[in-house]
Amino acid sequence: MTTPPDAAALIGRHRDSLTPAERRVADVVLSDPQAVAFGTVAEVASLAATSGATVVRLATRLGLSGFSELQDRVRAEVSTAVLRATERIRTPRPDDLLDRAVTVATAAVRSTLDRVDRETFDRAVTLLARPSHHVVVLAAEATSGIGEQFAKELGLLRSGVTQVRGSGVAVSRRLAELGPGDAVVLVDLPRYDRWLLDAATTAHRSGGRLVAVTDSALSPLAAHADVLFTIASDGPGPFDSHVAALALLESVVAGVALSLGPPAVARLDHIEAAWDHDGVFTD
Repeated sequence: MTTPPDAAALIGRHRDSLTPAERRVADVVLSDPQAVAFGTVAEVASLAATSGATVVRLATRLGLSGFSELQDRVRAEVSTAVLRATERIRTPRPDDLLDRAVTVATAAVRSTLDRVDRETFDRAVTLLARPSHHVVVLAAEATSGIGEQFAKELGLLRSGVTQVRGSGVAVSRRLAELGPGDAVVLVDLPRYDRWLLDAATTAHRSGGRLVAVTDSALSPLAAHADVLFTIASDGPGPFDSHVAALALLESVVAGVALSLGPPAVARLDHIEAAWDHDGVFTD
């Protein structure tokens, strides 16, 4: 039995056709799912500064029967709501943090990977497995470690992969070198780094194909994305968890390895031989 798409996925599919008022309702759905899951049409409309009719209209535009069905979808996802660190640290947590860490991390990974559309995943793999095009990875300050790991692993499979960070001068210079069709992977969560949003706009204007890894379909990174992945980032403590983002990007790398096939194997063999020759590792 196929799992129906969640509210975030539906909003992503219809994002470009939403009116400004409907976008405000969609923003409430994504940023305050508890209010939608347990509130009334009037309460959601108030939060979105619009009418109850607009709330119902959004639900039907998403292909649902009405607000009740929208509530059902959101209730199934309410555990993935994102809170800022300053809010999380004030939220009571169970005494057994290790048990909570297992529960929250498992739920985040499952939620993230379950919502990935297979066609979207395949499109990302195709963009990143083209040896004739470069891949540029841009990650925000908080997600720079994820970006670095992803760029390193992808770079072991194919050439032309770089992570760009540092000054605006360095970022602008690299983006100026983008060729039409080069892939740009963007990784950021709220609160978004302004420089990364500017870089995304520049990359789009330069003809880059954008793969965005972010929190929702209404993220500013989604505006120009050719491929959009939304991730759950709730953690056991006050800060965003990157476990689900890592799981997603590791899956993408695995997909690229399968897509490239023998050339990726040959590249890895060559690198491994160089490491063995230089004795870079020890038992």
